[in-house]
Amino acid sequence: MKALSFIFCIFVLLFQWFLFFYAPLEKTLGVVQKIFYFHMPLAWWSFVAFFFVFVFSLLFLIKKDLNFFSLAGIFGEIGVLFSTLMLLTGIFWARASWNTWWTWDPRLTTAFIMWFSYTIYLMLKNSQYDKQRILASCLGIVAFLDVPLVFLAARLWRSIHPSVFSAKGGIDPKMEVVLFLSFIVWGILFSLLVFIRIRILKTEEYVIKRVYESF
Repeated sequence: MKALSFIFCIFVLLFQWFLFFYAPLEKTLGVVQKIFYFHMPLAWWSFVAFFFVFVFSLLFLIKKDLNFFSLAGIFGEIGVLFSTLMLLTGIFWARASWNTWWTWDPRLTTAFIMWFSYTIYLMLKNSQYDKQRILASCLGIVAFLDVPLVFLAARLWRSIHPSVFSAKGGIDPKMEVVLFLSFIVWGILFSLLVFIRIRILKTEEYVIKRVYESF
């Protein structure tokens, strides 16, 4: 845990230097474009988190093991955190790029539905009743159907949201380097949050067990 925290700090400092001194300024948006290096990795890592919610929710329904339910909840929490930050950074991007804080563009709409669905999932997963746990797990599985739609929305429907991978010529090579580094930074933070949350969960279980044993 300490080693991962140290690695994260090093990569954050490295990323900051590349972000402000290496990455070129975009001609139209200027410095605001640098939100891109936060917005896109946050979106992708939230997809990863929701994929694990899908997997562990499915395993919980099959094997009825509460450990799988707890793991699904951990990834759900991190996924909602990252997708919330994704939406917030997207709002600032939209204001600078489209002169509006929000528009019901297909990608923005599907992303909002994804965030809303998993927020409800978090509310349900805190229940101690088996029926609501099953309901939460079902929602964790069904909600994942929206994740591919968020990714494909700009291609399936007419969208004003930019798509980096579909743009002709791609992006500047220097931007690619910084983007790749940003994926690493957010990935390390993602892993660190998972480990911290699992440790907290084990500590809670240990305390509860000792309390029961004391009676």
